[in-house]
Amino acid sequence: MARKAGKQQAGSTPAIVALEKAGAAFSVHSYAHDPAAPSYGEEAAEALGRDPAQVFKTLVAEVDGALTVAVVPVSGSLDLKALAAAVGGKRAAMADPAAAERTTGYVRGGISPLGQRRRLRTALDASARSHATICVSAGRRGLEVELSPADLAALTDAVIAPIARA
Repeated sequence: MARKAGKQQAGSTPAIVALEKAGAAFSVHSYAHDPAAPSYGEEAAEALGRDPAQVFKTLVAEVDGALTVAVVPVSGSLDLKALAAAVGGKRAAMADPAAAERTTGYVRGGISPLGQRRRLRTALDASARSHATICVSAGRRGLEVELSPADLAALTDAVIAPIARA
């Protein structure tokens, strides 16, 4: 379903509200989340019938002590060295999950790059440019938003760089 700015609906998340407020073009896709699924991202791609290269996961890492968001395709993994370089840092490691949840306001498996409690520096994998639209978490397990990579980058002030490994 496509949404337009100013049409806040029941079940909205901070990510959806941020997209509506910005007037961005996007669609919301929901599916029944299986708590036993081994990978949130792969589950989303399969449930939505999408190529895993078009569905992106939101990971929170620590770069030189600062929490940083990395948005990479579920078909790949995050290259921590590349992430550090992309944001001008030296060293990167995955963030403590509790710190990621507390800072973003979202739970693991539902962390969205949009509408975070505290806006974090963001890097988007360059492969996103090869798709007209990509899917990212809408802020809840079982809920995705589809939007253009350019809109995602603009709304999050993301650096676009090759930060994923196949």
